[in-house]
Amino acid sequence: MVDVLQKLCINHYFQEEIDSILKMVHTRMSNSHDYNHGPSLYEVSLNFRILRQEGYYVSDDVFSIFKQKDGKFKGELAEDVKGLMALYEASQLSIEGDHMIKEAAYFSSHGLIEKIPFLDQDEATMVNDTLQHSYQRTSPTFMVKKFIKHYTGTTMSELALLELAKVQSLHRTEVDIISRWWKDLGLAQEFKDARNQPLHWYLWPMASLTDPSLSEQRIELTKPIALVFLIDDIYDVYGTLDELILFTEAVKRWDSNTLEQLPYNLRICVEALYKVTQEISDKIYKKYGFNPNEFLKQAWINLCEAFLVEAKWFALGHMPMADDYLKNGMVSTGAHVVIVHLFFLLGGGTSKESAIIINDNKISSCLAKILRLWDDLGSAKDVNQDGHDGSYVTYYVKENEGCSIQNARDHVMAMITITWKQLNKECLSPNKFLDTFTKACQKVARMIPLMYNYTENHSLPLLEDYIKSMF
Repeated sequence: MVDVLQKLCINHYFQEEIDSILKMVHTRMSNSHDYNHGPSLYEVSLNFRILRQEGYYVSDDVFSIFKQKDGKFKGELAEDVKGLMALYEASQLSIEGDHMIKEAAYFSSHGLIEKIPFLDQDEATMVNDTLQHSYQRTSPTFMVKKFIKHYTGTTMSELALLELAKVQSLHRTEVDIISRWWKDLGLAQEFKDARNQPLHWYLWPMASLTDPSLSEQRIELTKPIALVFLIDDIYDVYGTLDELILFTEAVKRWDSNTLEQLPYNLRICVEALYKVTQEISDKIYKKYGFNPNEFLKQAWINLCEAFLVEAKWFALGHMPMADDYLKNGMVSTGAHVVIVHLFFLLGGGTSKESAIIINDNKISSCLAKILRLWDDLGSAKDVNQDGHDGSYVTYYVKENEGCSIQNARDHVMAMITITWKQLNKECLSPNKFLDTFTKACQKVARMIPLMYNYTENHSLPLLEDYIKSMF
């Protein structure tokens, strides 16, 4: 029931009931010796996934009942398609230190692939969807229509349809507000070759802050995302190196009286950055009683310094070491800027002492690493840009003699898997962050493969299908 409510994106109506169910199931899985007798692979896998996803620690020892003496999964499980799908989903919630579930992804995925030729069309589609879009690595926002169709004829699917219509209407209103704000800011007219994609920027907050009541937070979070993309284009396409050095210094000084050396277009961008940051800080102060201006400013300074490092590398023809590139590239994703804004917009810091936890936190660095590596896999190419972005794949191949592009891509995917394990662990309770914040961060991570997994003609099928249904 909890699984279906979450997949249909109507779980916020039943959160109290869901919380009590999860506590009950967690107690049963943690304490009962009887749990080792009787439950199916499907039941154990589903409970394990949902509990870990919701921040509960469950030992992967619960899977020991499905293994043989040699440590391998029992052969007869290969016939249990429903169980294998649930096991594959559960394996996506593994953390560093798990042993029992370590080979679950391999065992379940290979078992499912082997079964596909023998399944009917609907079953085969479900299996393929599970393998391509596992729940933990996909935003439920963009899968909800498929799940509504799957549960057609149920009361829950009727409620989900009503909710979808209501939420999409709200999202349309928010997109209109963002589009007007962006137009009024005046930067799109000045930077005609930069990315001008208010809807694209809004998709991140839309999918990470799913509670309909968080409308103001979605709108405000889209603003720094828009500026990250624009400033990225300035460093990548617009400015000369001398201009970019002046731009970076202007952001570091954060003083509107010292901008006269900048060209007009860069000056109005810096002024807009000052203005938007101040407005967001004021709103957070009014809502929560703490002004995060200094934290937001520092995040922007760190981002621009990272952009400048990349610009200097390109201007000097310097090929950095892969690890040096990645360390800087994690900052230049802009992920930390977005996460810092998200943290304060959700009321995460109400004093300087409580706010300090957002600096150098592992959740933010995991998100940045996943984002940088996905982007660098090269599947997402901005066809309208002549920029000079580097690539971890390129630098890794150059550093490792005899390494092919495919070897490097496999290495990057393995790095992403390890980073996901770290992120899964950081989001388990207890941790130092608000539950709303860790949930939103998980949803940001789940958006990344969707936003960067382009087809050969540069389309994003899942997103585009959902967007068409919005308007």
